[in-house]
Amino acid sequence: MTRWAAFAVGRKWWVLTTAVLIVVISGIWGLGVFGKLGSGGYVDLNSESAQVALKVADLGTATPDIVAIYKAPDGQSLESIGSAVEQTLNTFQSDIEPAKVTSYWTATALEKPLLVSNDGTMGLAAITLGDNTGVTLATFGDLLTKLEVPGVQAEFAGQSVVAVSLNTTLQDDLVRAELIAIPITLILLVFIFGGLVAALVPVVVGALSVLGALAVLHAFTYFTDISSFAINVASLLGLGLAIDYGLFIVSRFREELRTGADPSEAAIRTVLTAGRTIAFSGLLLICAFAGMLVFPQAIIRSLGYGAMAAVACAAILSLTAVPAVLAILGHRINAITWSRTASDRGEERAQRFWGAVVTRVMRRPVAVATVIVVGLLVLAFPLLGVKLGDASYKALPSSDPARIAFETLAADFPSTGDGAVVVLQGDGTRPDGAAISAATNEMRAVEGVNSVQFTTAKDDFVVLQAIYSEGADQAATQDVVRSLRALQAPAGTDIEVGGSAALLLDSNHAITTWLPVMIAIMVISTLVLLFLAFGSVVLPVKAVLMAALSMASTFGVLTFVFQEGHGAGLLGVSPAPLEATFVVLILAVVFGLSTDYEVFLMSRMVEARNQGASTEEAVKVGTQRTGRIVTAAALILIIVTGAFTISGLSIMRFLGVGMILALIIDATIIRMLLVPSLVKLMGDANWWAPAWMKRIHSKVGIGH
Repeated sequence: MTRWAAFAVGRKWWVLTTAVLIVVISGIWGLGVFGKLGSGGYVDLNSESAQVALKVADLGTATPDIVAIYKAPDGQSLESIGSAVEQTLNTFQSDIEPAKVTSYWTATALEKPLLVSNDGTMGLAAITLGDNTGVTLATFGDLLTKLEVPGVQAEFAGQSVVAVSLNTTLQDDLVRAELIAIPITLILLVFIFGGLVAALVPVVVGALSVLGALAVLHAFTYFTDISSFAINVASLLGLGLAIDYGLFIVSRFREELRTGADPSEAAIRTVLTAGRTIAFSGLLLICAFAGMLVFPQAIIRSLGYGAMAAVACAAILSLTAVPAVLAILGHRINAITWSRTASDRGEERAQRFWGAVVTRVMRRPVAVATVIVVGLLVLAFPLLGVKLGDASYKALPSSDPARIAFETLAADFPSTGDGAVVVLQGDGTRPDGAAISAATNEMRAVEGVNSVQFTTAKDDFVVLQAIYSEGADQAATQDVVRSLRALQAPAGTDIEVGGSAALLLDSNHAITTWLPVMIAIMVISTLVLLFLAFGSVVLPVKAVLMAALSMASTFGVLTFVFQEGHGAGLLGVSPAPLEATFVVLILAVVFGLSTDYEVFLMSRMVEARNQGASTEEAVKVGTQRTGRIVTAAALILIIVTGAFTISGLSIMRFLGVGMILALIIDATIIRMLLVPSLVKLMGDANWWAPAWMKRIHSKVGIGH
């Protein structure tokens, strides 16, 4: 780090020009990622339901991509509009060549009742596109136009229709969120720093970090699927963390200038102190997000890639472009201000405030720690009843056409034909009629099954569909899947159950199975890295426990609001089980940011301790010097993530509210109040480690 600091400052113009050119050029290329984003990836490909989907993929039994709802005009019937609808569907088949089209007007007598509304005025056409149509997210919208029938009202539902609507809304949200967040952040930084030049440095680095993250994700699209959600995550974290890091490093640089150091010396000292902390913070966050790569679902790995790309770009730019800029600007970092002493006075006020707060906390550490821990555990209590769900059409705004179409299906049709896809697998030969009849009778007896239909057969298996009872919700359909899997298959056969409910059930099972592995990766990497940084056994354990308390209280409130519905109306969301993918993401982000702020705070405490301060003095110095930075950093991230709470998507509101809660709880209540009280209570024990571990730290420690 010493050699790098000397290089970055000594060749400041070369380092700055190279870093900016690389990021801008690669970022322009990275904009191509928007044409290569996927909308799926929620499925565990090794699950039973995924294997069933593969077996029946070419048999025309897949879940429809588009469900067109045609309503007969007043004075006409479904039969009278049949010829016009069939002509449109035939033209569509000729132009697009989908895998399968089934409509009310061409259905069999067995299928027909499932494709007509309760009042007989609306009929359905179910369209499965298949893999050979060449349709992408960018061109999907043109398909719906081709399915419109002149003079006939049409609505369009279906899994692909929802996916495209989600993707479009996400891209709009991303632009709107950044247009809101960047100006507000800049204004806030002007007041924090007391000048425009100092405020611009973190904001520009934040924008460059987003460009860099897009380039990294574009490169990843050549090797793996990248979800559209990953762009929002990379943008959110890239912008927020780069500004946080910029705030941290610029504040330290100005602190060094106030000691009388010349700009080059101040920049070098800044890299060796704040820069080292940022490098360590970035490594810690990357390790936290690396835990997301263990999940079998492509979307979760995709979010992990996006988060890791954002962190890496933010940290690298903060250690290259920012030190070079600081060395170039020197004392001009304080330029364009309403008062030359504004920054100094602001820092003095902040140190007095946080010094007074931490002094009061350390006078009554037991009372402070007890009240906070009990309060946070109360907030965490609803977490005991948490349920996991998926991103369904209910995540869309109530005015979205895709959501309206799905609500029409739910309200006006006896059944959308949705059901469990059951494969009756023979032992080398196709099951005979007696086995099929026995399995069918068993399935009809399952509670929640309305009817059972023979669909098709191939090789040594037959495909049956168990239609769910009218009005069955997500929990009820999953109960049906469990019951069907528990049936005793006829002799010589096996039963495998798939379908949309089974896919969700298996996906959530995979998440709950791999979540402990992810947490273990985060915890172990944090314990190891924090020990290498601080040379203590106690501090890493305390950091992990604080992160766990922060996560539990955050998810307790999210469960209370988004699942149980208390206050959900104020946010404009419908109560539903928590979307599992975003639970994993918020878990990783909260854990990472919690340990990140711990590093910011403890690094200054350890620095003071190494300079001879007592534990109490180190706590006061560390809190005074970082209180303003940590709370300001959290406030900036709140603004960046808070911009997503105005999204029309409930899952983005879930992400935004979750981040805001976590940042408020962690950066203020835990970091500025609970941690100082606990460090005070533990005294010299904070710095303890066995002698053999101390010897290891002296050889390979990275904190000094």
